[in-house]
Amino acid sequence: MTAEVATLGQLVRRRQPWLEWAQTFFALMERDARVLRRDFVPFLLRTAMQPLMFVFVFAYLLPKIGEGSRTFGDILVPGLIASALFFQGIQAVALPLVQEFSQTKEIEDRVMAPLPVAGVAVEKIFFAFLQALLSALVVFPLAYTIPLSRPHLHIDLLVLLTVLPLAALVSASLGLLIGTVAGPRQIPLVFSVIVLPVVFLGATYYPWAQLSSLRWLQVLILVNPLVYMSEGLRGALTPQYGHMQYLAVYGGLTVGAAVCTYLGIQRFVSRVLS
Repeated sequence: MTAEVATLGQLVRRRQPWLEWAQTFFALMERDARVLRRDFVPFLLRTAMQPLMFVFVFAYLLPKIGEGSRTFGDILVPGLIASALFFQGIQAVALPLVQEFSQTKEIEDRVMAPLPVAGVAVEKIFFAFLQALLSALVVFPLAYTIPLSRPHLHIDLLVLLTVLPLAALVSASLGLLIGTVAGPRQIPLVFSVIVLPVVFLGATYYPWAQLSSLRWLQVLILVNPLVYMSEGLRGALTPQYGHMQYLAVYGGLTVGAAVCTYLGIQRFVSRVLS
């Protein structure tokens, strides 16, 4: 009986670090959620402005004056959701992380919490993951209701519910990687030279298959994770216009998420401990 009690006590003690880590993880999540609630209006404006203006001009204004296609809104919906999710996932991690490392030094407080350093990085990815999903919920009604002709969606719920989380994870982990590599002076350059070209060459405003006449470009942009986000959401929402094969979509998103998460966490731990 005494041996059984001792064994039970050892198991409890062995599990205590995991319980403590979980409590710390959710405490950090709560802290970030409070900051997001305080800045929720700027979050909405930052998320909605670019897709709002793009939909208004290209799917409402131009068709209204006879200069655009009324079916362009069908093609825009998946791409705009993908680009909003991509931008928000990156911004939610990269911009605060750059400030925490260089200006506020808040990262020193976070890593002193009873949680492994890698766990702090995972918390940042997870919170940005949730913000990216929230941005998709914000953009979808805009992209669906504003076009002059209501988009014709044929929703595949299974594809939608699997592509969205994978896409959000890719953008959040890429944001962690960018935030640990770039400094305050490099961030504007990163968004101008890397992020914006990635968006415009991410099959957001046109199906990937339509680049067949530019085969070199069609192959080159396969390194762009946004291509797989856009094509996956195109398959989930507007499959009638064609999309990349699902094997390539899920493969590209899975590889992108794994590589960015691994490199981002490794870089985060290295920078904290250096």
